[in-house]
Amino acid sequence: MLVARSIALFVVAALFEIGGAWLVWQGVREHRGWLWVGAGVIALGLYGFVATLQPDADFGRILAAYGGVFVAGSLAWGMAADGFRPDRWDVIGALVCLAGVAVIMYVPRGD
Repeated sequence: MLVARSIALFVVAALFEIGGAWLVWQGVREHRGWLWVGAGVIALGLYGFVATLQPDADFGRILAAYGGVFVAGSLAWGMAADGFRPDRWDVIGALVCLAGVAVIMYVPRGD
């Protein structure tokens, strides 16, 4: 159950962080205005809060593992929101990152 909760929190965190960054990008680079930027800043703040809800208490481990979720999530967001088409190397890289997430977060430890 803890693994499922952790994965769900990673997904929610990714939605807030990647979505927030995308909103800021849209507001500034695509000239959609400060309302988009403001919404992005709020989403980025929510990402920081969601990250603290992970069951593991080690900040470094959480953020290191989240990096892999961010990589894969960013490619998925680009596909959904901007029509980005990853090549096979993008996909392989994302899978490697997700394998790293699994090792960092979910391999049993003798601690």
